[in-house]
Amino acid sequence: MAAAHAHGSNIIQGEKVPENSMLYMASVQNNDGHVCGGFLVTEDFVVTAAHCDALNITHVVIGTHNLKKSYNKKINVVKKFKPNSFNNVWQGDDIMLLQLSRKAQLGCNVQIIQLPCAETNLQENEICQVAGWGKTRTGGETVDHLREVNVSVINPQVCREQWILSGMFSVLSLKMSTGFCGDSGGPLVCSGLAVGIVSFNKYRNCNYPDVPNVYTDISKYLHWINEILTTTNLS
Repeated sequence: MAAAHAHGSNIIQGEKVPENSMLYMASVQNNDGHVCGGFLVTEDFVVTAAHCDALNITHVVIGTHNLKKSYNKKINVVKKFKPNSFNNVWQGDDIMLLQLSRKAQLGCNVQIIQLPCAETNLQENEICQVAGWGKTRTGGETVDHLREVNVSVINPQVCREQWILSGMFSVLSLKMSTGFCGDSGGPLVCSGLAVGIVSFNKYRNCNYPDVPNVYTDISKYLHWINEILTTTNLS
């Protein structure tokens, strides 16, 4: 299986996710295998990071935490939606919607995750979760089984002191409690809601526990998301 080359692509010291949880997770893939994380928000739309588009995405895998068991669980991507303002990961707007070729069958193995209804205001030290199939160490290979870690929300002022952010960024910034640096495109889940998207980490490296990783704030894009979801139909 090919290793991902996205800006945030690793799950460090993560634990295996139980088969009956995080049923919204999607493995975003190209012809070589897993390249980014993603998450199902309707029966036929997956959210991921816009910078993953450079990796020639062709399909997603849903309904399994073990990518070795992806037979009959692949759904092709027929259309991609990115903000017109997206240029690169460093300038923000790192969000993308993937329209699937058919509706996913929701059930015991597949569920959608809810998005926030309004602006997200996370509390300092609030514990959230991130999951993915990214590397489990810097320089390692991607893994076949979904893994997750807990992360802790940091004070925005502390973030600005540790990381120089452009005013164009719409991000949630977290300090890692267990040396985690994200699986690009995967969701930041707080209180059962997908509030962020893994965007990037320092130098694409996992060895900076004192530096926050950066997440796209989904609540800033709710109008854009809802417009696409309500006006786009499978033909």
